[in-house]
Amino acid sequence: MEERVGKKIFNGIAIGKIKFYAKAENKVVRTKVTHVEAELARYEKAKEAAVHQLNELYEKAVVEVGETNAEIFNVHAMMLEDDDYNESVQNIITTQEVNAEYAAAVTGDNFAEMFANMDDEYFKARSADIRDITERLITILCGGGAGSDIGQEPVIIVAEDLAPSETVQMDKSKLLAFVTRLGSANSHTAILARTMGIPALVGVDISKDWDGKIGVVDGYEGKFIVDPKMPLLESYFKKKAADDEQKELLQTLKNQENVTKSGQKINLYANIGDPGDLPAVLENDAGGIGLFRSEFLYLEAENYPTEEEQFQAYKKVVETMGGKKVIIRTLDIGADKQVDYFKLDKEENPALGYRAIRICLTRPEIFRTQLRALFRASGYGNLAIMYPMIISVDEVRRIKEISRSVKEELLAEGVKLGQVEEGIMIETPAAAMMSDELAKEVDFFSIGTNDLTQYTLAIDRQNAKLDTFYDAHHPAVLRLIQMVTDNAHKAGIWAGICGELGADMTLTETFLRMGLDELSVSPGCILPVRKVIRETE
Repeated sequence: MEERVGKKIFNGIAIGKIKFYAKAENKVVRTKVTHVEAELARYEKAKEAAVHQLNELYEKAVVEVGETNAEIFNVHAMMLEDDDYNESVQNIITTQEVNAEYAAAVTGDNFAEMFANMDDEYFKARSADIRDITERLITILCGGGAGSDIGQEPVIIVAEDLAPSETVQMDKSKLLAFVTRLGSANSHTAILARTMGIPALVGVDISKDWDGKIGVVDGYEGKFIVDPKMPLLESYFKKKAADDEQKELLQTLKNQENVTKSGQKINLYANIGDPGDLPAVLENDAGGIGLFRSEFLYLEAENYPTEEEQFQAYKKVVETMGGKKVIIRTLDIGADKQVDYFKLDKEENPALGYRAIRICLTRPEIFRTQLRALFRASGYGNLAIMYPMIISVDEVRRIKEISRSVKEELLAEGVKLGQVEEGIMIETPAAAMMSDELAKEVDFFSIGTNDLTQYTLAIDRQNAKLDTFYDAHHPAVLRLIQMVTDNAHKAGIWAGICGELGADMTLTETFLRMGLDELSVSPGCILPVRKVIRETE
């Protein structure tokens, strides 16, 4: 018996046969070609096939994991059309008179190394994407297929790493869990695992010798047990049965109130990334949407989305929610969310830089377009707006001035507007410390605990080396949350949490005791958090 530990990605218990998943190794040999034009044509044909595969993967992923998580395949398709990448391949084929496989391999290595050596974490992450699209091209050129066959029986996949494309192509009915040596909690594959509800661990010291043996993935404890002895295996079968039964029982909580045994009520809303997440919101019985990340419209577009495009997206969400509150966060671009057409300068500290409301206030034409779309959509349901990355009362007053101007403009045009609550996100220690004054200016507070923790502790949450120092339960963070809640109530407004901490069930009772009015969590966490609320005195 062997036991390994790793970073847990998704809770759950999986028991089954281990399959060591090794990428098909394409041996690329440099070959002299006599017909350069024919080789260029062969490359173009392979590229078209790769784009076709990625488009099919996108469609499959949209159904399984939603538009936001599927977007990586659109990104890969666009990367295959990149002029610099293609010109490099074509130049190598032409000048060296070599085969397309070799030209693609050299280009892939050169570009991947270039991105890996950049200081910016966003661009560093593109290195893996370059390797993924290059491997796809080479596989096609070598006559290989696109599938990720894992066999006929359900298995636990163990691998060095998994590209998003490999994960999506796997038959989910045969995938019990996955365990990888590489990867991080914020990787594309980890996000897909959470969305699909697959128990997963990363950062595990793996071995090829495990292939075919029985394994246990304990997503709660972050353990991977290989060839467990019978008493331990029996205990895990019991844990899994109890886990499955618990999931079934959670279904009975649908249409139940979020109320403690003593009668304290709290709103339980969902965080979503795009309209494709709406089915999960409705399926899990969320009371509303506490965070709708509007930047998906900008991240998926090749140019600034128009007012009409934004209006249609917001309208769809508020109509679908049928009168339940939908809180839409205005554009939060910058830091780890870069958009080429914004032409943002490279920054030494992007998390502390030109982002979110700072872009909106210095590029008012973008901000006004979004606000016009939001206020137009307010006539079709219960819409609220919140503004991110606030640090001062002055910022809020400038926002209100622009907002007031936009509403007057729309009313003059005869547009019907709804009653729109306007609030701010508390994500900075500055906003928390000034929350008594800020509360006089807005209708609500929504605490973004991810950034609030990052800025309070002075820890880059994207830096895996600092994971052991990052403590979302730090007393300083909890004190700031209490301060913000108290100041909101003194001013007669409500306060909620929309960061990851809202789904931390070890803190649910603490948040109730603090008097928070709302928790907004991922759709899959709605029923588990409701259970904890209803069991609290």
